[in-house]
Amino acid sequence: MVAAILCICSHINAQEDVNIGKSNIKIEGGRMTPEALWAMGRIAGASASPDGKQVVYQTGYYSVRANKSHQVICIVDADGSNNRQLTTSSKSETDPTWIDNGKSIAYLSGGELWTMNADGTNRRQLSKSGGAIEGFKFSPDGKQVILIKSLPFNKVIEKRHADLPKSTGRVVNDLMYRHWDHYVESIQHPFLADVTSEGITEGTDILQGEPFECPGEPFGGVEQLAWSPDGKQIAYTCRKKNGTQYSISTDTDIYLYNIGTRETKNLCKQPGYVAPAVDITKSLRNQAVNSPENVEKNNPGYDQNPQFSPDGKYIAWQSMARDGYEADRNRLCIYNIATGEKNYVTETFDSNVDAFCWMNDSETISFIGVWHGCVNAYQTNLRGDVRQITDNWADITSIQPIGKKDLLITRQSMSAPTDIYVVTPGKEAKKTKIQAITSENKQILDQLHLGKVQQRWAKTTDGKDLMYWVMLPSDFDENKKYPTLLFCEGGPQSPVSQFWSYRWNIQIMAANGYVVVLPNRRGLPGFGSEWNEQISGDWTGQCMKDYLTAIDDAAANLPYVDKDRLGAVGASFGGFSVYYLAGHHDKRFKAFISHDGAFNLEAMYTETEENWFSNWEYDDAYWNKDLTLNAKRTYENSPHRFVDKWDTPILCIHGELDYRINATQGMSAFNAARMRGIPAQLLIFPDENHWVLKPQNGILWQRTFFGWLDKWLK
Repeated sequence: MVAAILCICSHINAQEDVNIGKSNIKIEGGRMTPEALWAMGRIAGASASPDGKQVVYQTGYYSVRANKSHQVICIVDADGSNNRQLTTSSKSETDPTWIDNGKSIAYLSGGELWTMNADGTNRRQLSKSGGAIEGFKFSPDGKQVILIKSLPFNKVIEKRHADLPKSTGRVVNDLMYRHWDHYVESIQHPFLADVTSEGITEGTDILQGEPFECPGEPFGGVEQLAWSPDGKQIAYTCRKKNGTQYSISTDTDIYLYNIGTRETKNLCKQPGYVAPAVDITKSLRNQAVNSPENVEKNNPGYDQNPQFSPDGKYIAWQSMARDGYEADRNRLCIYNIATGEKNYVTETFDSNVDAFCWMNDSETISFIGVWHGCVNAYQTNLRGDVRQITDNWADITSIQPIGKKDLLITRQSMSAPTDIYVVTPGKEAKKTKIQAITSENKQILDQLHLGKVQQRWAKTTDGKDLMYWVMLPSDFDENKKYPTLLFCEGGPQSPVSQFWSYRWNIQIMAANGYVVVLPNRRGLPGFGSEWNEQISGDWTGQCMKDYLTAIDDAAANLPYVDKDRLGAVGASFGGFSVYYLAGHHDKRFKAFISHDGAFNLEAMYTETEENWFSNWEYDDAYWNKDLTLNAKRTYENSPHRFVDKWDTPILCIHGELDYRINATQGMSAFNAARMRGIPAQLLIFPDENHWVLKPQNGILWQRTFFGWLDKWLK
């Protein structure tokens, strides 16, 4: 294992800015290892040139030894030829975007905006912000640019005392003082700057004087802003709330900013709209803010990621109907700028619009969404006629037009990390042409023996059809029996699709000799809204029965599954599922692993930063005396109440920077297990959030994960 690490990183210099490049790792025996995963290049941010002849994209490389990542910019012809790396600096260079009608590429390096020719020559720094630029988007004519910068924010956490520079304490006066993995002491704003021959100006704050974030936390970027084709208007996404009101609401709107007049219009709300008063200790599900009339007129849910049609007549965006429900169906809304009319054009697609793009005709919109565990491409017109474009066991992760009618996508699967493809739509999905134009990790993948993926269906306890994936061991022998893992999904409403993960990687589980069962249980999108919504208020009901249906079906009908060597693993809601199953599995499992799972739901109600989530899912604050039946059932079935029934070894993993599900949850579960005398282990990361992002921590995670499983299942 040490030799593998050295092989990956032999060319790395120990310096602050590490120039990490493509790995030449040699893999022994064709077996996927953690080191092989971290040696892979990670493609992101592909962008097609205006003429459709080239694609510029970003690739990330990692050094385990240096414990760092390095981002580079690459370019490839649209037919897959002439692939080359444009940047060679030891500093990361990111966010490549075509400007000057395809003659130049803009990008970020060291928090500054740079440009270069399409061949990588003539590099020029445009900004002198002191490293403050976090994102950008040029106007169609290239004369102006939106710059994303962070501003100090002291509305929730008081400004630090100037005479106490070494003080680490924070005085907090309201909720939402932490978000995801950081304290909220700054917010992002978009600045409108001019592009001159000397560079770019400092810019004017579009939200001047407004104490609201744009883009939105924690994962929003420049996709939340859009230029009109004539360059006279900017559409942007914003949740104009603070503190407690922010923490209990998902009401994010689309605003239209007029550059000439500096006037702003809310496209989602009626003029003079005042949000109805709400009881913040109860679900917004049945409160006035989510009445049918208010939902129809004022879009109280998530509205984000606007895009103008090429002719400038329409703005499209992703829209959720209800306030307080982060997993509501993501629809595609089309706003007629002239009339103010809103039309939802994906209503016949009973799943989420995950991303979209306008085609050149201003009448067709391409989008991606999950159905039956796969994320494929679809198209709709302004009338809402939806048709499927691709039909593959894969996940499309981004989509944009290239040329006149083709699509540029990034795609992955359980058997392949992300690459870039050009899609030529056919009259039907089976006739669509999909051509790979990158093969970033071919050198590594060619050395690996990968497991095969199968699809199975089983009848649930209430007579419905449950689809689950099965991953077979890399060196599968149908005459052998294998230890088998039940994979429990997070979200709770995230699909078990054809994802590729660098931590929860299904192929590395196969490489370690495990069969993996991955159910699309109740509460997941891609099987209709009823299936997706059933889980809300029923975390420990039918979805848990679905988990057991899948593993029981596999144990009974797949002869290579060893029913005496079963384990259950999962993160986030999957981690919660593991904690719950630990007290309700009737001795099915011999080992458990829970990562960042909720253990005590009463504690989590007031620990998490996004209070709307707990409110919607639980129905009530635990101290309310008029708890709904769902609320009573939720609290009564919290995993911590069933520790007396735990009888199986368990590994608990948590990051101390996880402010969504606090680390006290994992610590409490581990402590409870040890006090019960149950074999248990705790893997705690002081410097990780809800995910594990640092290379050496990632390696430790994998070693601990398989060390625990091998100990109890082999």
